[in-house]
Amino acid sequence: MNVIESAVKETDLDSDVDAQRPCFPRRAVDPDAALVEELRRADPEAVEALVNTYGDRVYRLAIRITGNTADAEEVVQDALWTASRKVGTFRGAAAFGSWLYRITANAAYQKLRGRQSRRHEVPWEDVAASLDDKSQHVRDGVDWSGRLTDPAIEGELRSVLGGAIDQLPEDSRATFLLRDVEGLSNAEIAEALQVKVSTIKSRVHRARLFLRRRLAEYMDWTFGDTRGSGIARAAHM
Repeated sequence: MNVIESAVKETDLDSDVDAQRPCFPRRAVDPDAALVEELRRADPEAVEALVNTYGDRVYRLAIRITGNTADAEEVVQDALWTASRKVGTFRGAAAFGSWLYRITANAAYQKLRGRQSRRHEVPWEDVAASLDDKSQHVRDGVDWSGRLTDPAIEGELRSVLGGAIDQLPEDSRATFLLRDVEGLSNAEIAEALQVKVSTIKSRVHRARLFLRRRLAEYMDWTFGDTRGSGIARAAHM
């Protein structure tokens, strides 16, 4: 599932694949165990392996939080340096990737606080204007998801979605990216960001609703679909 599909799929605040796991699951083996051992031994090629494995991933998170290429690159350098130098503090209670994402998110938030900038975030009060008391979209009865695979508009859709993701509050933006882009479980994200699982579920749920609203507005304006115009009209009421 790509990020566009994840934004338009039905969201259920209480449902989660985590809940379907066995009551007594086998202890998962961290796929990065070998990398961690190399870092702990200070092997000459360990840092290069860390960059090759996680460089792009932590950059995606950093750029979405900071919204600035230079800041994101600094965050990545700081996060990878910290992970390589302080790997001895990694106890293995969570996956190494979750631990590294936490370091990255903390560094990115610190960079934002230093800039004292909130960018162009949209407050949740604006999102709520188009939702009913059950957090469902007002008059959202049109299924335009089949058009998302149209090659003619795929590039524009990604641009619209990228802009909408940038408008999410920073905590929800990071949570959405870790869940629907990087594929972490709610439990892993909660560990990485040091918040409750219920908070993660709520952030992902509201982020998807907001992104779906933005995509609906784009589809309405692009195709002039009067059946779906209720979404856009409600968004501006």
